[in-house]
Amino acid sequence: MRGISRKSRKTFSLSRDAVTYLENYRSKKKEPSLSGAVEALIHERRQQEEGDRLAAQTRAYYDSLSPEEEDESDTWGRFAESEVSDSEA
Repeated sequence: MRGISRKSRKTFSLSRDAVTYLENYRSKKKEPSLSGAVEALIHERRQQEEGDRLAAQTRAYYDSLSPEEEDESDTWGRFAESEVSDSEA
């Protein structure tokens, strides 16, 4: 059964500002319901968190490199850029 997911019914009390925001978001994103808007917001937030996590891991990796490893990485980066430039010409 593709496309069908189990859902749980929950009731929330939100401020009027939050409801207005959700209604505007639902309209802008053409979501069929406020529940769909909430799910879309959660999906976007999860993607943002994953991107932030990957960026932090990448920064940690490059911050951990020794000066020699940094130089080697820079050399490989310049080489790769020159190869891409040559292949596009």
